[in-house]
Order: sequence, then structure tokens, then C-alpha cells
Amino acid sequence: MNYKYFPHTEEDLQAMMEKAGVESLDGLYAQIPDAIRFKGDYELPLGASEMEVRQAFELLGSQNKQLTCFAGMGVYDHYTPSVIPSLLQRSEFLTSYTPYQAEISQGTLHYIFEYQSMMAELTGMDISNASMYDGTTACAEAMMMAVAAGKKQNKVLVSGCINPLTFEVLKTYALHQDIELEVLPVEDGITKLSTLKSQLSTGGVAGVIVQQPNVYGIVEDFTGFADACHEQKALFIMDSVAADLAVLKTPGEWGADIAVGDGQSLGIPMQFGGPYVGYMCCTEKLIRKMPGRIVGMTRDNRDQRAFVLTLQAREQHIRRQKATSNICSNQSLMALFVTIYMSLMGKQGLKEAAELSYAGAHYLCDELLKTGRFSLAYDKPFFNEFYVKYDGDIDTLYQRFIEAGILGGVRFEDGFLFAVTEKRTKEEIDKLVKMAAL
Repeated sequence: MNYKYFPHTEEDLQAMMEKAGVESLDGLYAQIPDAIRFKGDYELPLGASEMEVRQAFELLGSQNKQLTCFAGMGVYDHYTPSVIPSLLQRSEFLTSYTPYQAEISQGTLHYIFEYQSMMAELTGMDISNASMYDGTTACAEAMMMAVAAGKKQNKVLVSGCINPLTFEVLKTYALHQDIELEVLPVEDGITKLSTLKSQLSTGGVAGVIVQQPNVYGIVEDFTGFADACHEQKALFIMDSVAADLAVLKTPGEWGADIAVGDGQSLGIPMQFGGPYVGYMCCTEKLIRKMPGRIVGMTRDNRDQRAFVLTLQAREQHIRRQKATSNICSNQSLMALFVTIYMSLMGKQGLKEAAELSYAGAHYLCDELLKTGRFSLAYDKPFFNEFYVKYDGDIDTLYQRFIEAGILGGVRFEDGFLFAVTEKRTKEEIDKLVKMAAL
């Protein structure tokens, strides 16, 4: 059946089906088992007024159960100042796209420039792009950057302490890029320098990826990692939670060549999984391998400050087969989101929010250990997230948390990964501990 809003003619469809080697449109779905195909009519409601539609969605929304969040593992329940959504909803921001024409895109270019400046300072790196879709794909792009810079070296070592969801994305990107992934084994909850040196010595390594804090919440000591990588002509890549860098040693201080991660912790609500914003920063010598765009500041013919697209790889548009990356858009709106957040919070505000998260996590950990039912999986320093083993039935306790209105961390086989942010009060933490001690 043809619809007026579909541009394809019967001749177009027939030509495409012949190219695909099928006789009908149904042939495109021949691999889908008949038993799971939907054969009924869609139960679409009749037209309704605006008020009726709003009431219907309010009723639907009321069925959601709002839980106090103690889960993390890459997504964190930080506070969002109310001014951010108000500014973000301005039409010039909501409708903006790629700023090709600098003369009519000064506002967009300006906030991207500020975003880059802030992220470079936060990570301690020379350069920031603008920007990536999320933290996982930013990490995958860094992997491809390392291979592109390493030329004939196509092996990338990945810490076994990295978020498993990030590792799945790395595998997807590596599958058709002729990239060999090799895991650095977990030893007592961390990645050992001796293990890294051993695997680097086998040769062919373009890059090494680690996470800080790691998937268990542990703050690792990466002393010597950058030197070991550079001795073997490999790039050192660090994946970090953005907000944590307000107090932790930065990737730049660790000697990283590329810093990546998710900016969601900079005030972006969890909002059912996205949209978020991935950040990518690097040393100046890697600037031409970096995907995305870089906005710079200059002076116009009246000597007034102006902003322009300074650098962007043309291969992403006209020679895609030669491109390191084919990311052509950026999460501009979400980059603006975290730019406003960092502007509002300032250095001291970011630090205070991080310190509150740290204090809350350590208080929760101490109280859980006092119950006698929990023990730290690894006796290592942690920031605002920690992994504890539980000596009872994990599923039963998790359900007890849910019934009490608590999202009780992320379940592991033998325990929980708890996360605390500045939003969690002492009363909320004490309530979780009470439920856990039953």
C-alpha cells in the first residue's frame, strides 16, 4: 500500500526488492519466526482533545514508582538546578543544529567554545572537541583514534575493571575495524602495572584503556602506566566520570593521551537512559586524529571577539572510507546543558558536590559494615561508589528495597554496587541501612 507521505513508487520498490533478492516486502522479514509476528489490528485510540491527551498521559505517568536512587555504574542521580531547563528551552537552543555559517551561529559557537574550555580544564588536557554522543561511544572513538595514530599497530588493551557496557560497545566498534581487543585481567579489584607491562611487551599495541574510578568504584593508582605505554609507542586512554574530576587527579596529571567519559554526572537527569553527552579531550599532537569539531576564538575586521569552526576533518564528509570517525553531528544541546551547569556551580560548587557524594558513600559503607551482613569486596580506596558482598539472599533484599521505595544499587552475583550523590540525605541512607539489616 502506498501513502502520500512515502516518496517511493511501485517501480522504486520493485527495483529495491530485485536488488535485495526478494519477491515481496514480506520477503525482507522472512527470517522473523511466524510465531512472534504481530497479526492483529493496532489498538489505536480515537482522536482526543488536548486536555484529554494530557489527562491520559498524567494517568499513565502516575503508574511509575519513584524510587530513591542508590544505583550508579555510569549513570548518577545528581541535582539539576532549575535554571538549566529554563535556558535550554529557549528556541534558539532547541532548534540549533550544526553551526556551518559562523556569522549567524555566534551564540552556538560561543557556548561550544566555553564547553571545550571547561572540559579541557576539568580533565587537565590540551584540547577538547564538541562533542560525543555518550561516554561509551566516546571511549570507542578513542580506541579508533589510537589505532589510527599507531598506524600498523591494531591491538588495544582494555582493563578488566572497565564498565562491561562500555566494553560491549568497544567490541561492536572493533568488529569491522580490524582492531584486536585484549583484556587486562582484574587482580584484587584493580589493574596491575606489572600485568600491563607484560602484555605491552608482546608488541603491536596501539592503545591502553583504563577507567577511573573503575567499575567497582575503586580509585586506582595509575602511576607508571603512561610511561609504560609510551615506551611501547602506545597511547594511554582514561575513561572517567566527569564530575569526579573536580577532586580526583585528572587524566592530564596521570599523563593520559586521551581522556573520555560521560558528562551525565554534570547535572543531566538520568531521564530513562538519555540523551547524555560524551566528552573527549586529548593532547595537542593528536588534534588532527580527533573526531567531531573544534571551535576557536578569533577577531573580526572590527577587532571584536568572534567564534568559528577552527578544525574539522573533511574526510568525515567527502572521503568517509578514509575517516578515523564518521561522527558529523555533536550533542550540542547537552553540551550546552553541562556548560550552564559548570558555570552555575563554579569550581567550588563542583568540588562541594563531589565531596558530599564522597562523604555520603563512606557513611553508607560504614553503616552497612556495622550490620554484620556486608563486607567490602575489595579493601581499596573508593570515591562515591563501592562494591560490597552480602551474606543473604540478594534478590530478596533487592525486592525489599524496591518495596520500601529504594533503588538499592546494582546487583552483582554476590552483592551490590551502591552509589551516593549529593542528593542523598542521611535519612534516606539510614532507611536503606535499616532495610538491609532486617
